Amino acid sequence: MGKRHNMQPSTGSVEIIGLTEKFTFNPKEGIDNPVMVITDDSDTASTPSPRLCVLKREEGESYGFHLQVERGRQGHIIRNVALGGVAGRSGLQDGDRLLEVNSCYVDDVPHPEVASKIKLSGHQLCLLVLDGEEYEQAVSRGQDLRGLARAHKGAGCKPPRLCYVTRDPVSGLGINFTPVEGEKGRFSVSLVTGGAAEKAGVCQGDRLVWMNGATVSDLTHSALSRMMKKCGNHITILVIDRESEKNYMRQKMPILPTMAVAHNLPHRASKLHLVSGPEGFGFLLRLEKAPSGRTSHVLREMDSGSPAERAGMRDGELLLEVNGESVESLKHEEIVDRVRLSGQHVSLTTITPQGLEFYTQLGLSPLLFCEDDAAERERESSIAASAAQQSTQKEMDGLCKPRHCSLQKGSLGYGFNLGCVPQSAGTFISQVAFGGSGQSAGLLVGDVVMEVNGQNVEEKYLEDVIMLVKEGGHFLSLLVMDKTAYNKLKQIDTPTRDITDSEEEEKDETSCL
Repeated sequence: MGKRHNMQPSTGSVEIIGLTEKFTFNPKEGIDNPVMVITDDSDTASTPSPRLCVLKREEGESYGFHLQVERGRQGHIIRNVALGGVAGRSGLQDGDRLLEVNSCYVDDVPHPEVASKIKLSGHQLCLLVLDGEEYEQAVSRGQDLRGLARAHKGAGCKPPRLCYVTRDPVSGLGINFTPVEGEKGRFSVSLVTGGAAEKAGVCQGDRLVWMNGATVSDLTHSALSRMMKKCGNHITILVIDRESEKNYMRQKMPILPTMAVAHNLPHRASKLHLVSGPEGFGFLLRLEKAPSGRTSHVLREMDSGSPAERAGMRDGELLLEVNGESVESLKHEEIVDRVRLSGQHVSLTTITPQGLEFYTQLGLSPLLFCEDDAAERERESSIAASAAQQSTQKEMDGLCKPRHCSLQKGSLGYGFNLGCVPQSAGTFISQVAFGGSGQSAGLLVGDVVMEVNGQNVEEKYLEDVIMLVKEGGHFLSLLVMDKTAYNKLKQIDTPTRDITDSEEEEKDETSCL
């Protein structure tokens, strides 16, 4: 029988120093800004030389090093490199400073987030490091370390893309793979123009790296074809453009899903920021056992108008982290203690059961690709603390009203991407290119598209909206609205998920938070 705890969060904080098992993962940290360039340095003779270290470990094996921050020293410092261990064999040395983790620049990223990136990498890890003495000299000279890291990768090196393709009833997946002549395990992508794969972010001529969790370098063309036939109505692939692939190969760097930019993924983990009210955070935490046998910490029964509801929490979602610390190995009471120690503010990372199953089947952590609107959710939770002031500010910003945006096609096209909730009508702006027409017109990521060239598209599916955009030629008029304001306008109620009988019977503990 479950236990119910009526509790208020206690004040106080826990400071974590060094690389421990407690990490904070920030999903907003991503690939470096592609417009950044290295600055000129007249002292070319003393230009630092970063080193790329590729670490591969077996199941149950550690990487064999510690990552530290030290008083009086800058940067993330490599220490305690085990003799003969994975790190040592890769060329990692004591005192090295870490510049990049899996092609993501981290020198200016908080230490716990860097440690989390390493932990989420799985069994393969790429570290770009700089000798400790060279690092300190470069910092004293004011050298651009980010530019140094980018120069090491080479010009035009773009990150791989993780694309989720949904089969079209007529044209299928819209993708084929052709073996690269004379090179075993390498495949080139060919597309159906306007097909499902192209809409999912795959480009003509891309190289296929990974499919549904399997690295294709180990597959023959016939084995790949059999996988395609068995994939059903969906497929998740990792692709990269040919020039970038050459750069990765030149550096002998593996192309990993942990380096990827996600396109059209159907599930994302969400980072929720809650500010406690008079009655606590306003939700129940239950330990439940699903029919599959998996035991999870499940979020239930959000109180109406509570901090949990305002932060975007949904009934039935699974708890992954509390303040960046994974709950996978924690007991129910230990999680409750973590929330209590948070005081008036707590950060929770959640995902739907379907989302967890999706990433589990791919062999990836759901924490790799958190929702892009995490910052917006954080802003909404702060709105809960001062609703009137924030509402006035949003009125001033004009975000509460529909906005007309006029675009002209340029070198980046219209400079934005559209997204949708799978199997649902309605579209939103999923990406806005820096310097493109969309940015100039005032489009924002998350904006709901209401009209295209004067035609209402609120109930139209993504494919139909894309067709209307293409029919507009070189000029486009969009009526868009901030997502939060749009939802309030439409008074959308998110349905709660039904609790199955087996879930009710298997629940062990319940806590009111």
